[in-house]
Amino acid sequence: MKPARIDYHYDYPYTWDQVAYGDWTRAQLQTRLDECLPNLFGYHLLKLGGLSCELVSQQCNIQHQVCVDKRNPMRNLTADHYALPFIEKSFDACLLAHQLDYSDDPHRLLREVDRVMIDDGYLILSGVNPTSVMGIKRVLRGRGQRLPWSGRMFSPLRIRDWLSVMNYEVTTATHFGLWPTKQPKARHAWVESSFAEFTPFVGCVYFIIARKRSYPLKPIKPRWKLKKAVAPLGGVVPNGG
Repeated sequence: MKPARIDYHYDYPYTWDQVAYGDWTRAQLQTRLDECLPNLFGYHLLKLGGLSCELVSQQCNIQHQVCVDKRNPMRNLTADHYALPFIEKSFDACLLAHQLDYSDDPHRLLREVDRVMIDDGYLILSGVNPTSVMGIKRVLRGRGQRLPWSGRMFSPLRIRDWLSVMNYEVTTATHFGLWPTKQPKARHAWVESSFAEFTPFVGCVYFIIARKRSYPLKPIKPRWKLKKAVAPLGGVVPNGG
């Protein structure tokens, strides 16, 4: 298993136009967001990274939304992703669209996001599934230097393991997009809907919603137990005299 932290600094994409099949991926993600965002409530929403900034979230009940990036023109705050200029527990939800794929230290990024999220807040994550058709294309000649194949592509199971260690409860975990295409047509949508039920783990993009918990997900049972008093065989406990 490749280490999560590396010394190489990624030049992450700040717009979907830089990513192969970017319009298709954004449309797929937007469909899932349109379903889940109306169910979120609170005061502040954080959209971290340029790819997150370009996703529409107007249908969300959280009105105050902060878009953080360094280069995307839709940002309203410029800041380092590893050192967010916010106090602890200040956001009710956070959107991380394909950010872990281009992070040189994804653990540090998740810890920083966790710091600014309130208890029971929602974290929405997405990324490229390495075992999908899009992920396998990485081995083709010349693909490794292009986006998104130049990214890390962590498996969804590994992402879920990181979240469980940080005491997050995964409420939604899906894969979608069986075959990426630059020109979506009606027949592509028919194929997607027909085979998605039979191939749930080979979708090109994973979509995870996790909730931050302030208590252990698994209760810790005490190792010691109280011993019951044992009476004599006759069933009569003698009086001290």
